[in-house]
Amino acid sequence: MGKIVFIDFDGTIADGGVIPPPHVEAVREAQRRGHRILLCTGRPRSLVSDEVRSLFDGMVGAAGGYVELDGQVLSDHRFPAELGDRVREVLDAHDVAYLLEAPDAVHALPTTPGRLASLMQVDRGDDPGATNPGLDILAAIRVDDDLSAVSFSKVACFDGNVPMTEVMSQLPPGVGLVPPSMATLGDRAGELFLAEVNKSVGMLVAARHFGVDDADIVAIGDGYNDLEMLREAATAVVIEGAPEPLLELADLVVPPPARAGLVEAFARLGLTD
Repeated sequence: MGKIVFIDFDGTIADGGVIPPPHVEAVREAQRRGHRILLCTGRPRSLVSDEVRSLFDGMVGAAGGYVELDGQVLSDHRFPAELGDRVREVLDAHDVAYLLEAPDAVHALPTTPGRLASLMQVDRGDDPGATNPGLDILAAIRVDDDLSAVSFSKVACFDGNVPMTEVMSQLPPGVGLVPPSMATLGDRAGELFLAEVNKSVGMLVAARHFGVDDADIVAIGDGYNDLEMLREAATAVVIEGAPEPLLELADLVVPPPARAGLVEAFARLGLTD
């Protein structure tokens, strides 16, 4: 049996939301050689296109809270209703623009899409081929005046009136925080998640499903929400320029997707050569 490889999306396999052709070919070649390649992303299923999902042997989404393999959902963690109510109450009190992420949709209040478009400097324009990474997020948003009935697995937060650490101080135990994937958003942005859920949780669900030995687990990432999966994997591959805590875990450091880093990683790991 071959290796099982868990790959982060933004900044790891994808550059600006687009997977470079050399990365696509590297994944397909590794699969031809008997290795399983899985997407392991902070994004919910609703923010991963059918085209992207079709490249992989399965996906771990929502930063470990959602696992889908062979069309079967093996895991789908959501915030308990009472905890979710408190999260929304605190975020509203601090005028945070937020997205409630679920497998079927990304939910937001009516004012949120415009605020996000401005923050991400998204030009909606008239170009149907535009690839600005903010466009797919905005296109997936389901707007509603009342979000009280929404069941969600993770919350992406932006543009609050206080740093997210202050928001966290007002939330109950059981909620975790990681910095935003876009560093330019600053300390008033971040992602809230269930503290007991991380990418390593979903990664191990998938590995056990396929019957893969722990020694054959490879994880590749570049952001803070990749820490746990990199620590748990037998082989940790980190992208150049990643935060220092990730680099300290690295068995291998490779270039970013703009320089086809996964091609190098797969070759050096013997997945394609």
